[in-house]
Amino acid sequence: MSRPTILITAADLAPQALALLTDYHIVYAGKTPSEDDVVALCREHNPVAIIVRYSKVGAAAMDAAPALKVISKHGSGTDTIDKVAAKERGIEVVAAVGANAAAVAEQALALLLACAKSVPQLNERMHAGHWDKATHKSLELGGRTIGLIGLGAIGLRFAKMVDALGMRVLGFDPFAKNLPDFVQPADLETIWRESDAISLHCPLTDDNRGLLGAETLARCKKGVIVVNTARGGLIDEAALLAAVQSGQVRMAGLDSFAVEPMTAGHPFQHQPGFILSPHIGGVTSDAYVNMGLGAARNALAVLGR
Repeated sequence: MSRPTILITAADLAPQALALLTDYHIVYAGKTPSEDDVVALCREHNPVAIIVRYSKVGAAAMDAAPALKVISKHGSGTDTIDKVAAKERGIEVVAAVGANAAAVAEQALALLLACAKSVPQLNERMHAGHWDKATHKSLELGGRTIGLIGLGAIGLRFAKMVDALGMRVLGFDPFAKNLPDFVQPADLETIWRESDAISLHCPLTDDNRGLLGAETLARCKKGVIVVNTARGGLIDEAALLAAVQSGQVRMAGLDSFAVEPMTAGHPFQHQPGFILSPHIGGVTSDAYVNMGLGAARNALAVLGR
């Protein structure tokens, strides 16, 4: 009797996770699978589970795999999975929540500090033979206010870090309960009005798409720092570009973008005021293992019922 198939929408999975899946035939979709690739593989192999690293999984893939019972995200964000279609078909959607929290929170801190201290720009100037001590002034974060939107595992971990820097931490999350003492609950209006820096840690939904746009950015303090390690769709990119160019936003440190991968000619490229990384906040050797294990265990928990 042949083993049931699990489809991985990537070229690899952590060996520790694969060790849990020895009862299943593993099929990889490759390094950069398209949605059509995923549909074709579902039609060919009829998997009982899909572990999602890259690409979208929509209704067409689900319909191509009548044996499909569970779609398990290799990470915490499930916006690339059509959850309405899954629910209609009785397919469970699960996520490895918190598995990459440390990695993403550290990336957010790195981007915040790079924005405040001009680390990439000064490094480039030093390598070019300049010594800007007499002319450069960086920003001190201690005593300033940071507004966090989203207080899940990543947001709370980041909150602890910036609290340790001596920052006042405002937090908005309608679903968060029992917040630690160092996070002051705040509505969005307060965050726009009082924050010297804003960091996004929430999932992308239809309700918050373009949350940071021309109108909300105009209500922020002049010279605010914007950090996004969540989802690119939370920001209206054209509005952010205009706000950076006008000085309304001092610096933007971004790890996620509306369209990924970013292609040549994107308006943020070669633009002063932007520090960019290629959505690698959750990509560390430790998080790779943790997310793989979480995704595998979550899939097995559903398959074992």
